[in-house]
Amino acid sequence: MTYAYQRYYRGMVEAVICDWAGTTYDFGSMAPIKAFQKLFAGEGVPITLAEAREPMGTEKREHITRILNMPRVAQAWQVKHGLPATEQDIDRLYQAFLPMQIAAIKTCAQPIPGLMDTVAWLDERGIQIGANSGYNREMLDTLAAIAAEHGFCPVSNVCATDVKRGRPYPHMSLKNALEIGISDVRACIKIDDTIPGIEEGLAAGMWTVGVAVSGNETGKTQAEWSALNETEQNQVRARANRRFRHGGAHIIIDSIADLPHAVVQVEQWLAQGYGPETPGLAGVTIAPGEALPQ
Repeated sequence: MTYAYQRYYRGMVEAVICDWAGTTYDFGSMAPIKAFQKLFAGEGVPITLAEAREPMGTEKREHITRILNMPRVAQAWQVKHGLPATEQDIDRLYQAFLPMQIAAIKTCAQPIPGLMDTVAWLDERGIQIGANSGYNREMLDTLAAIAAEHGFCPVSNVCATDVKRGRPYPHMSLKNALEIGISDVRACIKIDDTIPGIEEGLAAGMWTVGVAVSGNETGKTQAEWSALNETEQNQVRARANRRFRHGGAHIIIDSIADLPHAVVQVEQWLAQGYGPETPGLAGVTIAPGEALPQ
């Protein structure tokens, strides 16, 4: 007779690995959008909000490449410039994009409401915080320096240019985990407001939490979100929830303010011997606005 054995992790959550724009800072993930729209408008090829957002979460040169490969944008580029975009065009666009992005980061660098309460809750429980981003090192250092002034200082900060491959590959989250020194990837939660960020966490063997309201999937500033009535908010939230559910996120929350409830849920699953790969756990939605668990 042949026997098979399954090894379970039944410890507690040791680390949370956060995305930056749209997850911890910059409600609506507006900084990249401002920069991408300004970049392409300057080339005589304006892009829509939807086009600017579609590749969100990827490394920024790759983001530019994906926009240029969109059929409408590719056609508009050829009409304007006479030829399809080349690698040299992409390199030039990326270099022009860098100062635009850094300026937009500085403009939009405000913590998402509830961030510091969540940080304090995690700290009380000895849960480490790492962070990663599709930004390059200069962009990330710009944002991290501002965040440090507010008291938000992840113990590990990784950007897309620190690793061989950015999202949806697992490299950034795994580098975070190594730097933090976690005992098992199943003790980690990856929280992100983009589908590539969820795919990154899943590929790394981690639990994943999708952020439905404060980030890219909703794509509204805090003022724009607050201006919606309850019915409109519910419709927008439901659409974002469906996207994350289809993307395989284990848990879906409105914003990082609700993350403690996701941590409690993950620890309940771990206590039952479940892991991130256990079938049937994806798509659990946390109701917004509940008091922090004790």
